[in-house]
Amino acid sequence: VRLVESGGGLVQPGGSLRLSCVASGFTFSSYYLSWVRQAPGKGLEWVSDINSGGDRTYYADSVKGRFTISRDNAKNTLYLHMNSLKPEDTALYYCARRMYDYYSDFEVRDYDYWGQGTQVTVSS
Repeated sequence: VRLVESGGGLVQPGGSLRLSCVASGFTFSSYYLSWVRQAPGKGLEWVSDINSGGDRTYYADSVKGRFTISRDNAKNTLYLHMNSLKPEDTALYYCARRMYDYYSDFEVRDYDYWGQGTQVTVSS
């Protein structure tokens, strides 16, 4: 199983980025996936979830209305479209595979595979 994130970078406040997570080694369309971030010196923060079929999505209040999660099951790829970025969005962003195909409050123990992360820095 591999999850490989890309698309991070340096962007000015108010800018946009699209993160991608390419998966391999498992049946992508069968799994619930998440984006989780970690800001410098802080713990993991859940960002967004999407169910296996892609018809249910969930967002942290801090990103609701600015970020959009999506997936292309034909391409084994998860996306996070980020708009109106703020300095407080600066973090290492991870995609993660959840063991259960339903929503519940974020618990690290509910995830069995993580990517290596892609860095997003929002600064002028």
